[in-house]
Amino acid sequence: MRPLQDVRIISLEQYGAGPFGSLHLADLGAEVIKIEEPRSGGDVGRYVPPYAEGEDSLFFEAFNRNKRSLSLDLSTTGGREVFEDLVREADAVYSNLRGDVPQKIGITYDVLKHLNPKIVCCSLTGFGMTGPRAAEPGYDYILQGLAGWMDVTGEPDGPPTKSGLSMVDYSGGFVAAIALLAGLHAARRDGAGMDCDLSLYDAAISLLTYPGVWHLNEGYSPSRTRHSAHPSLVPFQVFETSDGWIVVGCAKEKFWQRLARVVGHPEWAEPGSPYGTFSRRRERAGKLLPLLEEIFRSRTAEHWLSLLTPAGVPCGPINTIAQALAEPHTAARDLVVETDHPVFGRLRNLASPVRVGERPPAYRRAPRRNEDAGYVLGDLLGYGEAKVAELRRSGAFGEPR
Repeated sequence: MRPLQDVRIISLEQYGAGPFGSLHLADLGAEVIKIEEPRSGGDVGRYVPPYAEGEDSLFFEAFNRNKRSLSLDLSTTGGREVFEDLVREADAVYSNLRGDVPQKIGITYDVLKHLNPKIVCCSLTGFGMTGPRAAEPGYDYILQGLAGWMDVTGEPDGPPTKSGLSMVDYSGGFVAAIALLAGLHAARRDGAGMDCDLSLYDAAISLLTYPGVWHLNEGYSPSRTRHSAHPSLVPFQVFETSDGWIVVGCAKEKFWQRLARVVGHPEWAEPGSPYGTFSRRRERAGKLLPLLEEIFRSRTAEHWLSLLTPAGVPCGPINTIAQALAEPHTAARDLVVETDHPVFGRLRNLASPVRVGERPPAYRRAPRRNEDAGYVLGDLLGYGEAKVAELRRSGAFGEPR
């Protein structure tokens, strides 16, 4: 069996953060049944441009591989009946909605425990289910600003800068997946489920890590650094070469000693040198870094990497996304996978980085909307044709589009 093959998750998820978290659980074998609200056309991720055709988009494919889809209107009596029957057969209810919504639509543990005492209700919201911002919508861009990330990103004389990727969403998804697994472990051990109240805001604040701890204890105020330099380790930043940029980092004294030899100044690493220790280099960064920058600008990126890499100095190119995906190591780690899609043909996707055991993951394209109704209603819940027809007439599955 695959690691999570005995786990069934009923998911009320949409767009990026929630689907990203459950994606890794599905890749590990969990059965993720994605409930899509029919009146709005399901997950909005299905329609994200530019690579979208009808209800299929490459954006949706990136977040929903290996899942199942059921169109279900929980606001109807019939839709609620189907949902509650699913809860009886599930291990977890997973969602990423606004903080006040889980309680309003009745997907919390107190509301569902009579159906399944071991159900784990995992809610990933923008700001959590408590606190003054609980009813506010939470989006990655806004949270990167609110949590202080943008204030410390970018060049010192430039504007506050967002990460090029939606890292609050993705880290929130990972946090929700961890919480859900911990909740399942406890529920199976103790026989009682629970609520897991996660938020993108909590994830973003926790990722302030040591600068946040420095501020709380010593009043440290982080500031943006030139050329993405590390706040305390010198040198550890990007350097411009004659034809591009590279990253060079000396997180240990041995790396600095090796770098000094590569750039032709071994004396810089000697014990008596003004640059011979972490603290001395940091104190004299204003003098040392211009010297290094001049040296690196004298030759190409390939030249410097060909010297630094065999010398054992941590370094790397500043790749484009195309170059990163073409890296030999990307192929060696099986990070690009393929599935067949009725619209996009042979579709290439990115593998989950979560690896458990030696058995390789199995991949199935993302579901079309309501594609798995037959399996969920018939095979899983055991509904007959008459029952399904009655539910359809009641609007449980929405109106045909």
